[in-house]
Amino acid sequence: MHSSIKTARRSIVDVTKIRGAIVTPSDPRYDDARRVFYGSVDKHPAMIIRAADAADVQHVVNSARDGGHQLAVRSGGHSPAGHSSTDGGIVLDLRDLSEIDIDLKQRTAWVGAGSTALAFTEAVQKQGLVVGFGDSGSVGVGGITLGGGVGFLVRKYGLTIDSLLAADVVTADGQLVRASADEHPDLFWAIRGGGGNFGVVTRLQFRLHDIQPFTGGMLLLPATADTIAGFVAASLAAPEELSSIANVMPAPPMPFIPKEVHGTLVIMALMAYVGDDAAAQRAIAPFRALASPLADMVKPMPYVGMYPPEDPNMHPSAVARTMFLDAFDRATAETIVDFLSRSDAPMRATQLRVLGGAVTRVPSDATAFAFRDRAMIVNLASFYDSPETRVKREAWVTQFAEALQPNDASCYVNFLGNEGEARIRAAYPGATWDRLTRIKATYDPENLFHLNQNIPPASE
Repeated sequence: MHSSIKTARRSIVDVTKIRGAIVTPSDPRYDDARRVFYGSVDKHPAMIIRAADAADVQHVVNSARDGGHQLAVRSGGHSPAGHSSTDGGIVLDLRDLSEIDIDLKQRTAWVGAGSTALAFTEAVQKQGLVVGFGDSGSVGVGGITLGGGVGFLVRKYGLTIDSLLAADVVTADGQLVRASADEHPDLFWAIRGGGGNFGVVTRLQFRLHDIQPFTGGMLLLPATADTIAGFVAASLAAPEELSSIANVMPAPPMPFIPKEVHGTLVIMALMAYVGDDAAAQRAIAPFRALASPLADMVKPMPYVGMYPPEDPNMHPSAVARTMFLDAFDRATAETIVDFLSRSDAPMRATQLRVLGGAVTRVPSDATAFAFRDRAMIVNLASFYDSPETRVKREAWVTQFAEALQPNDASCYVNFLGNEGEARIRAAYPGATWDRLTRIKATYDPENLFHLNQNIPPASE
């Protein structure tokens, strides 16, 4: 240990009680350790602690609470709002909590909260099993689960939280507790959609599902008002074995896309069918019939193939909005085409995630994710490369969102950026918010865990 950083470390935590790695600004590893997924997040924590076990987490939580230090908890570092880091505080990095323990007899698995969706999926797929996460393999299991989890298997197996059986949580008082249907059931309810407001989850237990056989891959269609509206209609009518995530966007210069198509609007859809290929082909036929595909890569494959390799040096900067829609017609599709066509951003997109199926079979008040009856999630995004273009892209996204959904602020918390208290409140409707604030008051009355889409503790 460098003597020059001993004092700095001692001022925040007792390093003799930490088994994991500790990184401070004078450490050559610092810039790499503080980097998160989004390039627009450029924060400088006083200390980054890579916890080696739950005891490390407990010590860091106690030190942050008693010393009045701001605490950021990082799983995969994909927080759109930059909550995975802090200026001047402590980053508790969970990435080394990645152990996976599979129980084939019970068809369950425990996984460390710092594991990635890809690593966990690779491990359980070897047994023909799966848990549905999102559409990025590098996202942290802990982060995506606590917000809900909407991915490739959402219609067949529900949200990620619908497969969650238990979690080990370090609460604000430094205690390690088990949250499940039988132990701390109120905490278990809250962490299924309420984010990181209630403690640091160190590991999670999931119910595993069958994933063989599986058919999936990319389907690329030209984007017009008719094809977009038709795609959504086909998604809503599809059997629940089929889930899709469709990005309406300018065609990127990928080698499998004809050059004459580059830059034109396309539907880049990721299709996922759980079941035999003959049934999959019948389910996907209505989508292929919308227009002659520009590329068709949908085929029988291992499910893990839905997570393509990611460039570790890619750190995008974007402004975005998320919303729920229940009605989608040709006029909605025309609005999408109009806004995407009028923007000069090199990369902009409208993402369409149709829900339904297994999501709707869980009562709306069973978890802190309360939007079980909503038809779909729509995300708008525009990338920027300077402060000037950010202002321009922000105005475009704001106008676009208002045009699509002027009367309903409801939103999915995992896709929220720094959008203010009203937007956080809109992620938890009615009684859900009230119950969350009461549970927050029980487990974190001083709001130690506030670097998140924050739910304040209820006042007496």
